[in-house]
Amino acid sequence: RRVQSQKPSPVSTDPALGGASVSFSQQGASVSATMLPLGAAGPSVMVSPDFTGSGNSRVTVGTPQGGKGSASRRNNLYQAGFDASWELDIFGGARRGAEAARANREAAEEALRDVRVTLTAEVARQYFNLRGAQASLDIAAKNIELLRGSLELAQSRFDAGLTTMLDVQNATAQLAASEAAVPGHAAEVQYAIHRLGVLLGGEPGLLQNELSSAAPLPAAPPEVPVGLPSDLLRRRPDVRRAERQLAAATALIGAATADLFPRVSLTGSLTGQDDALYGIKRNANMLWSIGPGVSWPVFDAGRIRANIRIQNARQEQALAGYEKAVMSSLEDAENALVAYAQEQNRLFSLEKSAAAGAEAVNLATDLYAKGLVTYLHVLDAERTLSAAEAQCVQSRANVLIHLTALFKALGGGWDVDGDSGENGSETAAG
Repeated sequence: RRVQSQKPSPVSTDPALGGASVSFSQQGASVSATMLPLGAAGPSVMVSPDFTGSGNSRVTVGTPQGGKGSASRRNNLYQAGFDASWELDIFGGARRGAEAARANREAAEEALRDVRVTLTAEVARQYFNLRGAQASLDIAAKNIELLRGSLELAQSRFDAGLTTMLDVQNATAQLAASEAAVPGHAAEVQYAIHRLGVLLGGEPGLLQNELSSAAPLPAAPPEVPVGLPSDLLRRRPDVRRAERQLAAATALIGAATADLFPRVSLTGSLTGQDDALYGIKRNANMLWSIGPGVSWPVFDAGRIRANIRIQNARQEQALAGYEKAVMSSLEDAENALVAYAQEQNRLFSLEKSAAAGAEAVNLATDLYAKGLVTYLHVLDAERTLSAAEAQCVQSRANVLIHLTALFKALGGGWDVDGDSGENGSETAAG
């Protein structure tokens, strides 16, 4: 049986996911700001344009020849200019900076995906806890009915003078002990419902009506195609995030090293001037200039080399973090596989124990009714059955919880298109 990956539950309103989304948006804005001078394809020329413009109008008032009256004239002067500087990214400093920004954005994206996987796994785990607690509540109710029948049998035998009050008191004590377990299971049900409501971004009572009715635990798949270790490393968001952080740290070394070399730029300007008298153009001039520029921070070489050493140290730290993430992911996957397989083996044994315990209770009750055994035999059989059934319910929930842990350890699930035996993938079976 092959299991196909499913889309995660809608947990987008959870505060943890919201924080990761904000971080991803910030990294995306940083990349956009870094890549803007380079263009969509990231060329090796950065352009910094600047526009200027001005205009003025002058009115001159004077006395014409002859001394009579007055005369005025208007002189308008308009000037506009365009300056641009092209920095040639010859040594790749800007390209490496943009590469680091892209890697940081991708690392933030993987962090967001990691939060999604974690929240999805937590929702599934709490759901299985809920159904397990409801199943335990049902088992407790059935045991109470069984113990009430035993108490009635002991009471009837005592009334008939066939046994002592000791049997009645033992039956009463065991019934009260079973009834005392009910509030604990009921509380676990409410805890899980409240937790699920909060995980889905609502108030604790959000799912009270939908989840209050008991439902059976879903069946666990007998086999889980986990794939190859290389597939695991490609799926795990924490490993992918660590790899992107390493790529960003490596790119920053190149950006810091580029500061050791000169920066070459071309600067050009274009200026237009228009002079008009009474709306009649007199002069129209166009001025332009272009020239190269070189800057070389020779006296900052010590600071630049120190920054390179810092970036190298950060790259080594990122490499150590990546190696740790790889080894931790392999360990998590192996531990999850072992826990899932062994819990299935445990459940198989517990189911056999519960079946045998049910037969033992029936036999002990019949023999006690016939006076062939004491009530202690019935008491022991009922205790054994109650414990086995409770452990069975918890084990069924644990199998699904371990499956959820395996889902998380595998980076969010599995998706096998072909037969697992044909593509060489590993399979976990119970």
